[in-house]
Amino acid sequence: MTGPPKSVADTRRAVRELLSDHAPGDLVLVACSGGADSLALAVAAHHEGGRAGWRVGAVVVDHGLQPGSASHAAAVAAVLRTRGLDPVEVATVAVGAVGGPEAAARDARYAALEEARARLGASVILLGHTRDDQAETVLLGLARGSGARSLAGMSAVNGWLRRPFLALSRTDVRAAARANGLEPWDDPHNNDPAFTRVRVRHDLLPYLERILDPGVSAALARTAGLLRADADALDGWAAEVTDDCVVLHAEGAVTVDVDDLTDLPEAVRTRVLRRAAVSAGSPTGSLGEVHVRALEDLVVHWHGQGAAALPGGVSASRDCGRLTLARDRAEATQSQEAPGER
Repeated sequence: MTGPPKSVADTRRAVRELLSDHAPGDLVLVACSGGADSLALAVAAHHEGGRAGWRVGAVVVDHGLQPGSASHAAAVAAVLRTRGLDPVEVATVAVGAVGGPEAAARDARYAALEEARARLGASVILLGHTRDDQAETVLLGLARGSGARSLAGMSAVNGWLRRPFLALSRTDVRAAARANGLEPWDDPHNNDPAFTRVRVRHDLLPYLERILDPGVSAALARTAGLLRADADALDGWAAEVTDDCVVLHAEGAVTVDVDDLTDLPEAVRTRVLRRAAVSAGSPTGSLGEVHVRALEDLVVHWHGQGAAALPGGVSASRDCGRLTLARDRAEATQSQEAPGER
């Protein structure tokens, strides 16, 4: 008796290995767009769930960005139900404008997935990102001049999110979708050059593979893994320092003694300063390198300069060897009164 095609076996094994900590009865949800990658993931998860005793369902997010998106989402949900997934839900979201269209759609999607996970009692949500998606993420981070955490790409395990296919190529995953008799839907946005990731996917990566090496996507993914190990170690160190040295006061202000930071390696110190800024109220998505560098100057390049302005109305100042980060009261009041405008 012959087994399944190698591509199908690989997708099943990837799911099985990443969910080896799950027990019978656990609910696993798959985020499914109807594309080849997420459909292949849904089918592989359902197969492994049947063997291990997990319950496997799905969430289809309708971003409402294209005509007919609601009917498409309903059709994808129907396909998943015929494949045996249960429960299967369609989550309709309103995409804002903060951070640009790609970031806004992602934020709305992840919020909907978290709501469904919490409400349904699922242990995890599976995402269909492949090794090629990882390579694209690394290149985007390079183009932005990002640090090690961004260049580390996506993690296979990130809280309640898991990505079983990060070690598999897009070609192999899509071969598994065909072998499973699936008929994927290609989102027109995936071919729209207005989106930066699309240009990386269709122009930059093929060019690099042509002039450097056909294995450049795999090499970029390996680089991400190495950087992730380094970033995890530095983040862990910074977390310990933050717990020991950063004081969060009842009124929301954050203080830290400069002497506790000066002897730290720069990579750790800047991470501690970023954590302090976030604790004081700066939004993580708006807090850039220029802001962290301004905090760094208050610690290691102190010459009596004034306060540093941070996103979210947070101000950082140094006095008597102590760094204080506090949110402007007017800004805090405004954000509380009009949360929908931020």
